[in-house]
Amino acid sequence: MKCPRCQNTDPAWFYPGSKGWYCRRCISFGRILIEEERNPVPVEEIREGSEEYLLRYPLTPAQKVVSDACVSHIFSTDVLLECVCGAGKTEMTVASIAAFLKLKKKVCFAIARRQVVLEVAERLGQYFPNARVVPVCQGFTTITDGDLIVCTTHQLYRYYQTFDLLILDEPDAFPFRGDPVLHGIAASACIGHIIYLTATPDDYLKQGVKEGKIQKFVLSVRPHGKPIPVPVVRLGPLFLLFPELFFWLRKHTSHPRIVFVPTIAGAEVMGRILSVFFTPCKVVTSKSENRDVLIETFRKEQKGIMVATTVLERGVTIPHADVCVFEADHGVYDEAGLVQMAGRAGRDFKDPTGDVLFLCRKRSDLCEACKTSLEEANKACVV
Repeated sequence: MKCPRCQNTDPAWFYPGSKGWYCRRCISFGRILIEEERNPVPVEEIREGSEEYLLRYPLTPAQKVVSDACVSHIFSTDVLLECVCGAGKTEMTVASIAAFLKLKKKVCFAIARRQVVLEVAERLGQYFPNARVVPVCQGFTTITDGDLIVCTTHQLYRYYQTFDLLILDEPDAFPFRGDPVLHGIAASACIGHIIYLTATPDDYLKQGVKEGKIQKFVLSVRPHGKPIPVPVVRLGPLFLLFPELFFWLRKHTSHPRIVFVPTIAGAEVMGRILSVFFTPCKVVTSKSENRDVLIETFRKEQKGIMVATTVLERGVTIPHADVCVFEADHGVYDEAGLVQMAGRAGRDFKDPTGDVLFLCRKRSDLCEACKTSLEEANKACVV
């Protein structure tokens, strides 16, 4: 038996219900019978001229090389764009999206985290002014069809055998990473090929490249050509890390500052402490009900402090931001997450340097690995 939705073939997950066998592994998406025949989702025809696009800034020569390579390969194989944080991965997929839309083929841009969906949908809507760019995520499920769908990976369950091109942004991020259900649903939604976008490919992607199933293209330089900020690591007991943090925050008052904290409870406590000495000070976690509003306000104000958990580590660009990871040696972090958090800094053309600080209680191999990874990427960077 094989689940037609999540691709599961493990007999332990199948259960004989009153109407037939069904898969319990993806039961959270609704019960589906194994014998039930699933038909491709009916979709609207792609409107004329939807493929016409206009980028706010032309691609750099390095971006153009990767973009052209992606277009030339994506019709025959899956593609991995392994590009550093802030390299413009979304912009490098635009030509591929246009090529599929021109052929009246269905395209989806899927993202692991909800808060990035609306931002990416807005950007793609600006790039493709004649296309119906539809965001589909929690709170935005009234309209689910258009020329170009931007959705969370969870929402892919709606689109059985629908997309000729599926773009998976940050597939190594939680909750998509390591979730066999979401991997299976993504495979069921795509009838063509997949573009994977990430700065930190996981073992699944590395193995696919090694086996020749995925074609990889690498870009280790941001559009402004400046090196990626490499974190400065400070070690000490907790009672000394706080003065170090306060000194760093005072030093960077002219910039918005993001302070990453490993736990939700820790973020709340840190927010209360810092708000006594610094204003404005906002806290963003997975439990923040007005998370999108807080992030957008912080982005527009370009000042103050944002205390955040890993919910803010990917996909969000805050111009001029400096970054501190408090307790960077905490077990909740991994190398990929640290690279992504450091990658929030130095993304702006007007302020491409940025500053990153890792505060640790003890020496961390992961922090050192993060530094090494960024230093290696900078070797290919032209200043």
